[in-house]
Amino acid sequence: MKKKYKSLKTISDINVTPFVDVMLVLLIIFMVTAPLLTSGIKINLPESSSVLKNEKKDPVTISINSKGETFIQKKKFSRDQLIQKLTLLKKNNKNLKIYIKGDKKLNYGKVMDLMNLINRSGFKKVALVTKLK
Repeated sequence: MKKKYKSLKTISDINVTPFVDVMLVLLIIFMVTAPLLTSGIKINLPESSSVLKNEKKDPVTISINSKGETFIQKKKFSRDQLIQKLTLLKKNNKNLKIYIKGDKKLNYGKVMDLMNLINRSGFKKVALVTKLK
């Protein structure tokens, strides 16, 4: 009496269910944290149709609100403190690019004074930030 044995094959299919679960969790985490990563001061920017190219390093953003208060990233600086901070930044990185965010309601002369101050500190790569239309 011979018994017939079925040949047993190993299943070589990849189970993608754990992979999909992990990817969905990561997607949810990034969707929740992405809005929190925008830094800066609430400023009403003027609109423009030009687009800036991406920078390899994070540039320094100097913001000036409608009251004329100056901020580097989120920290408020007086004019003298701003000069000291800019000279320190210049010593650390000579090719640093600085973005200026000026409120739309602000007098254009104040934005130009800020740009002049940045240029006198030794920075040649200065750009004005606008909103896309």
